[in-house]
Amino acid sequence: MANVSEAFGLRPYRSLNGAPWNNAQNRYTIASNYGTAIFQGDLVVPVTAGNVERYVVGTSSGSVKPIGVFNGCFYTDPTTSKPTFSNYYPGSVVASDIVANVIDDPNTLFLVDADDTFTRAGLFTGYKTTNVTGNTVTGISKVQLDVSTADTTNAIPLQAVDISQDPDNSDITAANANVIVRIQNHFLNPPAAAGDTGV
Repeated sequence: MANVSEAFGLRPYRSLNGAPWNNAQNRYTIASNYGTAIFQGDLVVPVTAGNVERYVVGTSSGSVKPIGVFNGCFYTDPTTSKPTFSNYYPGSVVASDIVANVIDDPNTLFLVDADDTFTRAGLFTGYKTTNVTGNTVTGISKVQLDVSTADTTNAIPLQAVDISQDPDNSDITAANANVIVRIQNHFLNPPAAAGDTGV
């Protein structure tokens, strides 16, 4: 049976030890007037000045280890002066109080939609995400697991560990199976490898 085609970024699934995800997340900041939109389910990376930004494959942020997955934000709207809670950061918000909620536990596993056919032989391999913007109505990411980027090194962000058991999204003979992944080169994951540095 064909899989349901639905891009939703990285969705928290469970802990690496098998326990359910406990809704844990931490607050980080986004710099005032940061110009790139970040959607719920996007990877984020730490940057100088103590902020986080969207992980974008093929840019300077794509070479920095992800610190987690974006899960919404708060800021004071510069136009209305109203406190604003949002699933996504729209970009170019001029505010001094932009707070990003980030699922940053290195042991969290995530569910992600594969952009092509994903077979069992692809498990335990590393992958990048696609570079697409999210849905501004729902605020949800539309990035997918980029099956074409399969790589056995640990220098790329995600590692596939299982295939969803959801009968609507587990067909490994068709595109868009849901894959369970972990962030394999997590910024907070100890112990640091020799030569690892901060930002």
